[in-house]
Amino acid sequence: MATNAALAPAEKTLLGHPRGLFILFFAEMWERFSYYGMRALLILYLTKHWLFSDGDASLTYGAYTSLVYITPVLGGYLADRYLGQRKAVLFGGIVIAIGHFLMTFEGSGGQGDPTISIFWLALAFIIVGTGFLKGNISVIVGKLYPRTDVRRDGAYTIFYMGINLGSFIGVLIAGYLGEVYGWKYGFGAAGVGMLLGLVVFVLGKPLLMGRAEPPSVEALSRRVAGVPVEYIIYALSLASIGLIWALVQFQEVVGTLLLVSGLALLGYILYIAHMKLTREERHRIYAIAFLLLLQPLFWGLFEQHGAGLTLFTDRYVDRNILGFEVPASLFNSVNAAFIILLAPLFAWLWTSLGRRGMEPSTPAKFGLALVQIGFSFLVLVWGTQAAGIENATPVIYIFLLYLLATTGELCLSPVGLSAMNRLAPWHMAGLIMGAWFFATAGGNFMAGIISAAAGAENAENGGGKELYLQVWTTVGWIAVGIGVLVLVVAPLVKKLMHLDTLRDDERMAGEAELAEPIAPSPNTKGETVRGEA
Repeated sequence: MATNAALAPAEKTLLGHPRGLFILFFAEMWERFSYYGMRALLILYLTKHWLFSDGDASLTYGAYTSLVYITPVLGGYLADRYLGQRKAVLFGGIVIAIGHFLMTFEGSGGQGDPTISIFWLALAFIIVGTGFLKGNISVIVGKLYPRTDVRRDGAYTIFYMGINLGSFIGVLIAGYLGEVYGWKYGFGAAGVGMLLGLVVFVLGKPLLMGRAEPPSVEALSRRVAGVPVEYIIYALSLASIGLIWALVQFQEVVGTLLLVSGLALLGYILYIAHMKLTREERHRIYAIAFLLLLQPLFWGLFEQHGAGLTLFTDRYVDRNILGFEVPASLFNSVNAAFIILLAPLFAWLWTSLGRRGMEPSTPAKFGLALVQIGFSFLVLVWGTQAAGIENATPVIYIFLLYLLATTGELCLSPVGLSAMNRLAPWHMAGLIMGAWFFATAGGNFMAGIISAAAGAENAENGGGKELYLQVWTTVGWIAVGIGVLVLVVAPLVKKLMHLDTLRDDERMAGEAELAEPIAPSPNTKGETVRGEA
């Protein structure tokens, strides 16, 4: 049976946090280097190299990024049940690296070029690999801390800073190489980044203190038809690349898949909540469901950064800065730069307010996030109109949009990661984290739809710029309005979280069956949570 963390060594810290946090920080930094470096180029690559229309390119972008966030549901389940998070992350990283290197086969361009089949295959590799890596590395962060530890939100914010440091460097290097020297150089740089992430993760294994290992070594090594279950999982996962290769090319199927499987996933989680969990645990699942339902709107606007906003910046913004015309893809690094600057401030702010019992509740933070992401696009619209619709939009409004989007993101994304891990039963940690990313997938697909609706070919007489502003005005006000409503109901949702009864040593339903004891920690007396006011 698994010892998992039962025999873990005493915690050693760095800057007040477990040293394993910083291994995960750097591993995720390089993985995000690869993902965001490639993402910054994707919409431009589709329109300029493969010659997709704006609408088709936006839908392809939305299908790809949504599938990237769907697959962590299955990857989280397999890690919870069989692989453990460490093995899942390692396997996923290898598959992602293969996908990035396949992206370097660009051919001559145009949709008639047979090389485009390799492009679809590359996307499929990255999607499947991310399914194993993305959610599970976030789960490992939570496993380094007691459930009531006031450092948790701060830890996820530090981890989130690593994500964005990788994003910042990746966009600058891969984006610049791709737009200036050739697409294959940008995508190749992304592959190198993923390999560096794998090296850091493998070397840092001891610092994870055994808290991400398989729940049952016997179950994983059990043979079926003479083959260990672990190898069967890897083989079936690689075989699924063929299915993803087909899905990413038929975006309407992805939309239907999102709707049907999303309802099924929510139903499954609620079924477990009603049949297998206690009253307080069930209420926490309700709070989780509420937070998950807010995600698509936020990410639908946020992911405009890599879709419609990149095209808008390329065509309608004065990108001349200090005499240098900045490539449009490089503006994707602005969000990451703001994260790096502001994440330490937010980490300190949440921890400081938490110790004083003044921290806004998690649902209140989500409401603030929606208000800010809505206003970010309204500011761009107002600034463009003030400058004159016939003139190039001043670049300052792009920076203001990213600033507001970033402060909104810091109120939602790292906080949400922490909430999923804190509120979920331990034996459902990977599934709930996968559901978090699944909800993000809905937002990414919505981003493609919004971007496609604002596509230049949908506007008559060269009115593409006006159409972007019309669409963003509508969705911007919708986000602000919903954000205000969330702030109003936040106290009710907070009650469902039952933070006063959350214990470091509480055993969640199903743990006995999984033989997965909770890691010992310095604080096992069951003190109540402080912080969320």
